[in-house]
Amino acid sequence: MQQVATSGVASVSPAPITSPAVDVRPGRLSADEYARRFSDANPALTAAQAVLEAERCLYCFDAPCASACPTHIDVPSFIRRIADGNLRGSARAILEANPLGGMCARVCPTEVLCEQVCVRNTQEGKPVQIGRLQRHAVDAVMFDPAAPPLFTRAEPTARHIAVVGAGPAGLACAHTLARLGHAVTMFDARPKAGGLNEYGLAAYKTPEGFAQRELAWLLAIGGIEVRNNWKLETASQLTELRRQYDAVFLGLGLAGTHPLNIAGEDLIGVQDAVDFIATLRQTTDLSALPIGRRVVVIGGGMTAVDAAVQAKLLGAHVVHMAYRRGPQAMSASRDEQEWALTHGVVLHHWLAPVEILGQAGHVRAVRFADQALVDGQLQATGRELTFEADMVFKAIGQQLLSTVLAEAGMRLTGGRIATDEAGQTSLDGVWAGGDCRAGGLDLTVEAVEHGKRSAHAIHARLQPAVATPN
Repeated sequence: MQQVATSGVASVSPAPITSPAVDVRPGRLSADEYARRFSDANPALTAAQAVLEAERCLYCFDAPCASACPTHIDVPSFIRRIADGNLRGSARAILEANPLGGMCARVCPTEVLCEQVCVRNTQEGKPVQIGRLQRHAVDAVMFDPAAPPLFTRAEPTARHIAVVGAGPAGLACAHTLARLGHAVTMFDARPKAGGLNEYGLAAYKTPEGFAQRELAWLLAIGGIEVRNNWKLETASQLTELRRQYDAVFLGLGLAGTHPLNIAGEDLIGVQDAVDFIATLRQTTDLSALPIGRRVVVIGGGMTAVDAAVQAKLLGAHVVHMAYRRGPQAMSASRDEQEWALTHGVVLHHWLAPVEILGQAGHVRAVRFADQALVDGQLQATGRELTFEADMVFKAIGQQLLSTVLAEAGMRLTGGRIATDEAGQTSLDGVWAGGDCRAGGLDLTVEAVEHGKRSAHAIHARLQPAVATPN
């Protein structure tokens, strides 16, 4: 057998656990320091900066950036309008294709989508800052209280659609359907609508309550009722929705998390990273949020990065982020990995968790097995490392809680909902999109496209003769 990859961690294991006490407490920083650390991670462009950046665009015919965007925004068109000073026209071009263009401009991994294929990038290694330009245009219109609405509703169709899940897919579906003249009732399990945008993203990516500001803009179209604290828990609920409404769209997201299935997982101080992020996002006073002095994050995706960086920003002294494979296999983009390193997170690769160690019921450390890739298979090298920890965040992926759907007779693939290209499920009159749908990229921007595409499919099914509104 030939070893083709080796561990990227140091050969000397950390010293044995000697710390005298668990160190988890709030208020590690001053109020000014919390505000500074959790300020906007990527500040908005000024008007002059936006024009200068827009003028770098080559306005390519058959532009690769537009093809790379899951929502197919006409990127050269909206950028040219910024250069011409027509921000309203630019915002319309963006939001016509992507009604959540403001959020996507903040969180979309543009470095691996539109900006990666930008001709400026391929020729010069410096792409046009498409995401920041998109934010500039959308914010200029969305945050102007005097601006007239960009979109208006078509004449009412007397059709009523249920949308389950008020995350990116559900919001995009509801807004598109409302524009087409349909009435929409959105059901969501949380106290606030917004889904991932409100509960699942790092606070520094969406400061100043942007998720709710964007939600208010989306609902201003009219015709959308939101019912919070409603959870799909039984097959009979889905049956009743199909009976009461003309169509149903499921934007359920992934409410479940994968367990580590190792000893010590139930110790105090061990929690899912998504729960930590949601708690942080809903905390109005960050100084009241306890954080450990030593934190270990297990996982290699964007959720793991968000948890690790925010733990460091809250004042954790050391944060280890451990992933079982190499850096190229991480679902977190290279930019996200560099963001973690820039904030002092210690990244480890080729480490698989073996056991979470505790004392008096509280986590004290995590034991890892070093791994190597041998003949294409992960194998333990026989070496182990132990990291002390006051808190451990699990971020090894989420899953659809699909028992209800299976009981309702819905076809699933790999534990997620099987659909056609338009989002139609195996149940008549039911569509689905976003992370709960099989075969996707688990990106906010893709969820938006799913919701929009399903809305048009529902409209065609219910009102084939109704024209698309202006």
